[in-house]
Amino acid sequence: MPPMTLPEKYTRPAMLLHWVIAVLIVFNVLMIWSVDYLPKSAERPAIDLHKSIGITVLLLVVMRVVWRLTHRPPPLPAAYPAWERLAAHVAHAALYVLIFLLPLTGWIHDSAWKGAPGHPLHLFWVIPWFRIGAVQNLDPATKEQMHALFGQLHTSVAYVLIAFFVVHVAGALKHQFWDREAELQRMWPG
Repeated sequence: MPPMTLPEKYTRPAMLLHWVIAVLIVFNVLMIWSVDYLPKSAERPAIDLHKSIGITVLLLVVMRVVWRLTHRPPPLPAAYPAWERLAAHVAHAALYVLIFLLPLTGWIHDSAWKGAPGHPLHLFWVIPWFRIGAVQNLDPATKEQMHALFGQLHTSVAYVLIAFFVVHVAGALKHQFWDREAELQRMWPG
């Protein structure tokens, strides 16, 4: 087999944002799945950390989108068939939408929480953060409906994001090891 040729790479800020967002999402999902196994005294701090990481991801994904709009990503290798290029573009667009929707639905869910007035939101227990006023100021019955609806939406978006994440990783690994394209090197520093 011919050796891999080195591809054009993403910019360092794009790589940093990509990996930080990915690690934070994976950590946040694993942490919230394990919250039921924590001692009662650790549940609320874990949920607060989950919210802090979620808001951080929301801010980082906005930065990532702005960076992407102002810095053209490297082209996909010419050897990729047209259908794979299209699939890659669709998958990336879906990932951006899902990564944006996940923390946004969580924030709306939290803003509709009836316990919110007695539990101010502080990012990482230090930085005061606001809840969405238009949601927080709804009448109690509507707020309870919004809380339930956006809680379910938040969970559903998480599962869809996980599915796209698995496909994204599988595609990168396929290109790297099956097709012998230097796919991982495009998004890996060094």
